[in-house]
Amino acid sequence: MSAHGNVQKHDSPTGTTGTTATTGTTGPAHRTAVRLTRAGAVSALTLAAFGGSLLAPGAAPEAQAATAGTKALKVAASKKGSPYKYGAAGPSRFDCSGLTQYAFKKAGKKLPRTAAAQYNKTRHISAGSRAKGDLVFFHSGGSVYHVGVYAGSGKVWHSPKAGSVVKLEKIWTKSVRYGRVG
Repeated sequence: MSAHGNVQKHDSPTGTTGTTATTGTTGPAHRTAVRLTRAGAVSALTLAAFGGSLLAPGAAPEAQAATAGTKALKVAASKKGSPYKYGAAGPSRFDCSGLTQYAFKKAGKKLPRTAAAQYNKTRHISAGSRAKGDLVFFHSGGSVYHVGVYAGSGKVWHSPKAGSVVKLEKIWTKSVRYGRVG
């Protein structure tokens, strides 16, 4: 619980452990009773009510990837208006892969320097599986030539070309692939 809450635990004769949680910062406190079995199982709804999270076995890597992607997306968006410079990887100027490398580094993940190398390093996913924070790779034939961070709704944060700046744009072509940083 937070600094504004209280948790009390007690055993009952029916073999369950009762937990009463009190929350509230001002005025009357709110009480919610939560029943746990001796094994400590708790429903996902109860966890959600207290702001907790539940991870199924084997789900942790995906959850961590989503967290890194979300952080990287925020970092990329925070660089809006930063000028393009070939070979630059921040903190104030970027080329396309420099922006993605910088954003994921700030999110705690290491990526190679070029768009093609980043594509080879990610777990390839379908367009239907893409999520905010995944990488969008633009390709011509078999060659990846550009990368950005997927922002949702068919848009990408990227540093497009000389004379331009980091910006949010609609994905302009169907010649894209998606990758998730693990």
